[in-house]
Amino acid sequence: MPAISRPQLAVYAAAAVAILLLGARYLASAPAGAGAGKPERAAPRSTAGTVRVEAAGGDTAVVQVAGAVRRPGVYRLRADRRVDDAVREAGGATPRADLAGVNLAAKVSDGQQVVVPVAGAAGTAGSASAGPAAGASGAPGAAPGQKLNLNAATPDQLDQLDGVGPATAQKIVAYRQAHGGFRSVTELDQVPGIGEKKLAALKDRVRV
Repeated sequence: MPAISRPQLAVYAAAAVAILLLGARYLASAPAGAGAGKPERAAPRSTAGTVRVEAAGGDTAVVQVAGAVRRPGVYRLRADRRVDDAVREAGGATPRADLAGVNLAAKVSDGQQVVVPVAGAAGTAGSASAGPAAGASGAPGAAPGQKLNLNAATPDQLDQLDGVGPATAQKIVAYRQAHGGFRSVTELDQVPGIGEKKLAALKDRVRV
């Protein structure tokens, strides 16, 4: 084996040092490049989570508020709201309202109709406490010689009137609830199914 001279040994040593330096520089730069891409892959997961939260909190309920309120109509509320909130959206109850007949603490539901009755109307505590009484004409709730109160009569009581069947009785009650009660007997002609002839036959049998 030929002897290696000192100049050749120096060249070999310099090449080895250069190789070591290049290797160390490569190893130092590789982790930094691999870590730079991690935040970019994590970003889409965070954005997708935000979209799901917004969709879960967007439920609404469409509710109709009728009867003795200041602004009857259809209102859109959050699904977690209460009947009390729906009544407030409709301007609040009128002085003639009987809120004892409404469950203000109940949750609203989509498509629900909230009817605030008039004090003394059918189905309220005031009208129930009086109790029905049969009159000479056979119409319950009217004493002999007295007229039937349109704002307090039940559908069964109205059904006993001449020319008024179950369907018309329900329409009278629905009109009363939607308009806060009758203000005059002649207002009966605004109820579907009651014309001039039927009104003429009823006006001496009812009152407000």
